[in-house]
Amino acid sequence: MIDSPRGRAVSFVFLKVMKILVIGGGGREHAMVWKLGQSPSVEKIWCAPGNDGMATDAECVPLDVRNVKGAADLAQRLGVDLTVVGPEAPLVAGIADEFRSRGLKLLGPGAEAAQLEGSKIFAKQFLERHSIPTARVYGMYEDPAEARARLQSVDWPVVIKADGLCAGKGVLVASSAGEAAAFIARVMEQRALGDAGKRLLVEEGLRGEELSYIILTDGDDFLAMAPARDYKRAFDNDLGPNTGGMGVYSSDEILPGELEREIIKTVVRPTLAGLKREGLPYRGFLYFGLMLTSDGPKVLEYNCRLGDPETEATLLRADFDFVEACVKAAAGELGSFQAKWSRGASVCVVMASKGYPGDPETGIPITGLDQAARVPGVAVFHAGTRQSGGVFETSGGRVLVVSALGQDLAEARKAAYEAVSRIKIEGSHFRSDIGHQNPRGASNARGKVAEMRRG
Repeated sequence: MIDSPRGRAVSFVFLKVMKILVIGGGGREHAMVWKLGQSPSVEKIWCAPGNDGMATDAECVPLDVRNVKGAADLAQRLGVDLTVVGPEAPLVAGIADEFRSRGLKLLGPGAEAAQLEGSKIFAKQFLERHSIPTARVYGMYEDPAEARARLQSVDWPVVIKADGLCAGKGVLVASSAGEAAAFIARVMEQRALGDAGKRLLVEEGLRGEELSYIILTDGDDFLAMAPARDYKRAFDNDLGPNTGGMGVYSSDEILPGELEREIIKTVVRPTLAGLKREGLPYRGFLYFGLMLTSDGPKVLEYNCRLGDPETEATLLRADFDFVEACVKAAAGELGSFQAKWSRGASVCVVMASKGYPGDPETGIPITGLDQAARVPGVAVFHAGTRQSGGVFETSGGRVLVVSALGQDLAEARKAAYEAVSRIKIEGSHFRSDIGHQNPRGASNARGKVAEMRRG
């Protein structure tokens, strides 16, 4: 096992010429093809379905990402050497199993292991089986009346989670019985989230700082991505509804060495060991959504892929051959790979269309992209855009992820917001507090280490 997963130098040059297919079409996938394309080993990158904004970084081809047989047919037809999956839906649908049955190389876990994200109840039971620290469970319910009845004997706040995939919108942190009961009715009785809301998990609300800790693993060895902290609420000061993510920042100050060692010891290694014991081979990215509590780090959730928008921040700091890392993980040979991360910081600001996270307005023209890209250290990743008559316009809720790399957090933040100010999308909104260190800052993470030590 890799004991010190970050901060190494690359040991040799990867020379094999590669054709790569990326599955997905949002900002995360744009950042992935942007970084993959920097490798001298890359001959060609396709993205399926991609989006118009990434056309300069990859050739986009049509695909329904849930059509795993169609994806495998596409990979065979294109003659790709490696497929990398961005979103969770195809992984949960079994894309890795379909590819491997045909002898095609793909980076990502099989459908059974992907249930760590596909089912909140599966994940919680896995955590409990392997004694991995997590929130206390009040109950798992298929009957809304039983779920409401349990609310009479809980400590507030509670967290209520729809069992299935909900694009970041299936979790409520409730501070009252009325708020919780309304969510239960909307999800289980009104079926606002479809089949994802057939079952609900009710658990205690944890207090502390959140942390996105993501690894790339071949099932045995792993390397950790740069640490990140994301902002899920729609508006400043963590107000408004949950979204798929409104911004993120990455800086080493988020994660002191002592805290990272604690995470590896109590969370990462037990998870990988548990997967092996249960016969669930795992090759791909594994996201640990953590709460840094006074009792130590606890798992809020697993994701079976790179986070979004965490990817748009962390890959800016990656100072190694991303293609080589992905190939070695897919081949079960990650133990020989060494990675290096820049010592600076990165900040990503999501520009969202009017109405998001509800019913976003589409077809709104976007201007100023060229001017934004001229800001030093900035990369603009397209998440929900299309071209019409040579002009970019909105096609989804999260439209752009404006990302910046700097020598420190202040420099990265200044560059990101300077670029945002140059982009005009009528009615759009974004958070103005991404990267603020108070109360979501690095000093708090250090405080958690001190609390753990005292405890």
